[in-house]
Amino acid sequence: MPQPDLTLTPAGPALAPRYHGRHTAAPSSPNSPTHTRTHTHTHTRTPRNAYLRLFAVPGARAFVVGNLIARLPMGMFGVSAVIMIAAAYDSYALAGGVTATGMAAGALTAPWIARLVDRYGQARIAVPATAYAVLGHLVLLLCVHEKAPVWALFATTALTATSPNTGGMSRARWAHLLKGDRDALHTANAFEQATDELCFMLGPVVAALLCSTLFPEAGTLVGAALFLTGVLIFAAQRSTEPPVSPRTAAGSPLRVPGMFPLLAVFLATGAVFGSMEVVTVAYVDGPLAGPVLALQAAGSCAAGLLYGHARRSVRLRTCLAAMAALMTMPLLAASTGSLLALAAGLLLAGMATAPTMVTGMGLVQRLTPASQLNEGMTLAVTALLGGIAAGSATGGWAADHAPFASFGFLVPAAAAGVALALCAATRVGGRA
Repeated sequence: MPQPDLTLTPAGPALAPRYHGRHTAAPSSPNSPTHTRTHTHTHTRTPRNAYLRLFAVPGARAFVVGNLIARLPMGMFGVSAVIMIAAAYDSYALAGGVTATGMAAGALTAPWIARLVDRYGQARIAVPATAYAVLGHLVLLLCVHEKAPVWALFATTALTATSPNTGGMSRARWAHLLKGDRDALHTANAFEQATDELCFMLGPVVAALLCSTLFPEAGTLVGAALFLTGVLIFAAQRSTEPPVSPRTAAGSPLRVPGMFPLLAVFLATGAVFGSMEVVTVAYVDGPLAGPVLALQAAGSCAAGLLYGHARRSVRLRTCLAAMAALMTMPLLAASTGSLLALAAGLLLAGMATAPTMVTGMGLVQRLTPASQLNEGMTLAVTALLGGIAAGSATGGWAADHAPFASFGFLVPAAAAGVALALCAATRVGGRA
């Protein structure tokens, strides 16, 4: 199938019309009494599928492949560290504390790294930042392998906090390439969210498999290699890299009207994710916890891809209302005591996740100035991580003090209700 043409418009590159005619003057016949002009039509087809049109954009496939390789380890490092540390020190509490410290350090440094990316360019900042983070993971691995003092684990895990927001950089490239085409950008955001779900669904499985079949440090080693390789491939695609914007005195994107309430909604939404993971693991309490929990990510991934085909005129409040309703499904399913019912409930609940995140990230892109896009999206991710941490702690408390088996599933349902209430109260969002 021929590739679609790109044409330059005042808003940026855009796909040419599906059919266009090229008018060619035919040479006049010397024996013809008159000169006749004929028209030769060539037909250029663009793919009907929105995702095929997306990847027909020049350079898109190359940076997507690199970003996929770099993003998979984001779902591997946490599980790998827990298995590695628990195997060496025989303490899951220590393993959880070390990984939580790394997450907290990353949440503090991520906006700063993103600001440098906006100011100096993705390749110039992402490559050294990734190399430094990979070095941190390797130093942590050596400390665990040599059973260094506990304080050394907490100190070295902070070295991994320079990891750039690979998902945010990919979304920034789509925003640059598809400037002026909101429908195509909506599809790109849906693809990116589905990619997030897929990586966080497969990453822990790959990490657990490597650590259990090879050696406890294998997950960290493979994750570090994939992370560095993926970022190098991604950064090498300079033709699709957004241009560096001149430094402005705009300050933090937090000052943009509507941004702070939107981040509050992201914080509550993150609590949904964090609490659901913990209470599900506590409820299942066995080897089936991982596969059952993965169904939520699978439902979200499928819904995200379908949502990419839908019209983008959906309010964030509508998505959050759907999430609040569907998050009651695991609670009702767990009340039956059936693991199969819980699996179905999680699958349904997950279907509200991706549309909500796609709509929310689309709002971040609309609110944030182009010169601060990476920083704005990273602030959204930081809010999500903060919510995940709070939700995990609350979900763990609910699981330990549950008066009945399904009590813990009240937490994600309540968090979804809080996110909806915040959105309605602040009137953030409007149309996506």
